[in-house]
Amino acid sequence: MSGQIRHANPSDYGRVIQHVNAWWGGRDMAPMLPKLFFLHFEGTSFVAEDDEGKLVAFLIGFLSQTDPEEAYIHFVGVAPSHRGSGIGRELYGRFFEVVANEGRTRVRCVTSPVNEGSVAFHESLGFVSERVAEDYDGPGQDRVLFVKQLA
Repeated sequence: MSGQIRHANPSDYGRVIQHVNAWWGGRDMAPMLPKLFFLHFEGTSFVAEDDEGKLVAFLIGFLSQTDPEEAYIHFVGVAPSHRGSGIGRELYGRFFEVVANEGRTRVRCVTSPVNEGSVAFHESLGFVSERVAEDYDGPGQDRVLFVKQLA
């Protein structure tokens, strides 16, 4: 990818949140990404920009406060025009490197079981589905629970 990947910072929030619902085909996803992620997880979150500085992707992740061996990827978005370019894979790779350097050996994430593209993408990165958890994010909000071993 030409352009750059860098750590996200609080000033990126407005740029990211304006695209979230559109990048998800009009689904109301913005409430899942409050600004607090940009304030408290800069070191483990990333934005990708093209050569003109336009936002093309982002990854929001953090180190688990509960389990010192785990990290968690909360939210990832890629502009529809950049899907299939490898930018998502590159963002995940950056995250894996950062959290491994912090001593984390496992990464967890969740996705909706109906999002077949997301399920396939995570499996292609070496994530393993532990199970589908019914009502994980509330009634009718089932999620595939993924884990990836880094070491």
